[in-house]
Amino acid sequence: MTSTVNLIVGLGNPGSQYDQTRHNAGADFVEQLAQHCNSSLQPEKRYHGRYTKCRIDGHDLHLLIPTTFMNRSGQAVQSLASYFKIPTDSILVAHDELDLPPGCARLKQGGGHGGHNGLRDIIEKFGGDKSFLRLRIGIGHPGNAKLVHNFVLGRAPGSERELTQSCTTEAISTLPALLNDGLAKAMNRLHSFKA
Repeated sequence: MTSTVNLIVGLGNPGSQYDQTRHNAGADFVEQLAQHCNSSLQPEKRYHGRYTKCRIDGHDLHLLIPTTFMNRSGQAVQSLASYFKIPTDSILVAHDELDLPPGCARLKQGGGHGGHNGLRDIIEKFGGDKSFLRLRIGIGHPGNAKLVHNFVLGRAPGSERELTQSCTTEAISTLPALLNDGLAKAMNRLHSFKA
C-alpha cells in the first residue's frame, strides 16, 4: 500500500546560533530534501515558516521548516495543514531523537512526544491527534537528564555529524519507498541501514 504523505516538516530553532545544532536535525533533513529536489525554501508568513513544494517520484509534497521556536512548532504545522486540508496522518515530522545513537534513523507512525517540545506542541495543536508519521534522527543522549538542554542545543563533533549526515542521506533515499510502497517497506529499508 502506498503512503499518503503530503507534508514533510523539519523541526528546529530559527537563527544562525542554532544552525547545525543537534536539535535542528529535522530542519537539516528538510533543507537537504529541498536541495535534493532542486527546490528552495522561502519565508512564508502565512505558515510561520520556510516553505516550498517539491516532487519526489511523481508525488507532490509540501515541505516546511517552522520559524517559530521549537516549542511553538504546532502553530506552523497546523496553519499549513489547515490551509491545504492535509489530514494529520498524511504529515511526516522529522526531528532529533535522544533515544537513538547518531547514524541511526527510524520511521514510525503515531506515539507520544517523548519529552520533545516540538512534538508536544504539534500534538496539542492537533487536539491530541498523534497519528502523524515521524522520522526520528538519532543524536544520542548525554547520559544525564540535567545535561540534555545544553546537549541538544550544542553542535556535535565532526565524527558525529558525519554519522548523522549518512543517515539523513539514507532517509532521503528511502522516501520513494515510503511514498510508493508504504511505511512497512520503507521502515524495513531504513531500519537496516548502518552508518
